[in-house]
Amino acid sequence: MAPAVVTLFLWMIVPLVMTIWFSLIRYNLMQPGEHGFMGLENYHYFMTDPDFWPSVRHTLMLFASVIAITVVLGVGLALLVNEPFPGRGIVRVLLISPFFVMPTVNALLWKHMMMNPIYGVLAHVWHFFGATPIDWMTDLPLFSVILMLSWQWLPFACLIFITSLQSLDREQMEAARMDGANRLHQFWYLVLPHLGRSIAVVVMIEMIFLMSVFAEIYTTTSGGPGNESTNLAFLIYKQALMNFDVGVASAGALLAVVLANIAAVFLIRLVGKNLD
Repeated sequence: MAPAVVTLFLWMIVPLVMTIWFSLIRYNLMQPGEHGFMGLENYHYFMTDPDFWPSVRHTLMLFASVIAITVVLGVGLALLVNEPFPGRGIVRVLLISPFFVMPTVNALLWKHMMMNPIYGVLAHVWHFFGATPIDWMTDLPLFSVILMLSWQWLPFACLIFITSLQSLDREQMEAARMDGANRLHQFWYLVLPHLGRSIAVVVMIEMIFLMSVFAEIYTTTSGGPGNESTNLAFLIYKQALMNFDVGVASAGALLAVVLANIAAVFLIRLVGKNLD
């Protein structure tokens, strides 16, 4: 196994070492001859950027909101679809289909078909009720990104919860029903504890992917207006490919990794408690 282990190790460690090195030197693509050692100045420059703390706040708001929406609605939809009804198989297939839509296509779909203030579906709904349509990408940019990400990740959460509900002890539910427990009590004391592991897994997996959301923001709002929808991933992109400063972008990438690991520690503990 040594060749495979060494190859995998080099595959991971070489980009990391290069990123650490770039973060410690002056490396601007517009000044290719200047590669002097800067120490921690790139980190200081990135963290004192006026967009840094707003981007951290937007990153946390984005993945926390999407996770909350997908977990709550995912549990509700899973409970509905889990009940037998005609055409349940077709409904399940349609329910999980948004998860297979590519991020860029998802962003274009919502930007032009749903949220366009002139010809979008939501604009027609607003006109039907006599209201003025909202320019979503200008007035509510971060909320718009949260909506489209929630739409894409909801099927994933719903699928995990449906799978978990299939293993729920039906005899236990029937016994609770015979003992006089109503649907709310059954959900709170039987269904929700049974979904504990699934919820923990959904939260952990979604957090890993949502920390690095880029395509949806780049395609729809480009981080604007101003910095209203800029997250850490998009801020790193701006430093690397718009300001051509690879050193500062590398420092930002390492800070993002640290932030992701801090969040992962809490989630791993959460998952561990649920698995116990």
